[in-house]
Amino acid sequence: MLFYSFFKTQVGQQVTIELKNDLAIQGTLESVDQFLNFKLKDIRVVDEERYPHMLSVKNCFIRGSVVRYVQLLPSTVDTALLQDAARREAQSTQQMQQQARPANVATA
Repeated sequence: MLFYSFFKTQVGQQVTIELKNDLAIQGTLESVDQFLNFKLKDIRVVDEERYPHMLSVKNCFIRGSVVRYVQLLPSTVDTALLQDAARREAQSTQQMQQQARPANVATA
């Protein structure tokens, strides 16, 4: 849920998404869903010579399972806020795991 929430804050920003087949697409993040599927607009392919068939594509939907990396502009990322959110999520996960564990009961 942390990554989904983070990427929702990046809507409207310039991103580069590298797919598992080595295709890298640069564009404006239009939307993201809970499966980390991305919708980009005004795209361009990073290596146009290798993928000339992609020159006419302007918008695209990228399934989350084919994403290798997402590159963001450093100026758009608030690292302090991201670290704090990660810390809070780790603490809540740890608390849930402790509550789910049965108490050790000593038997005579």
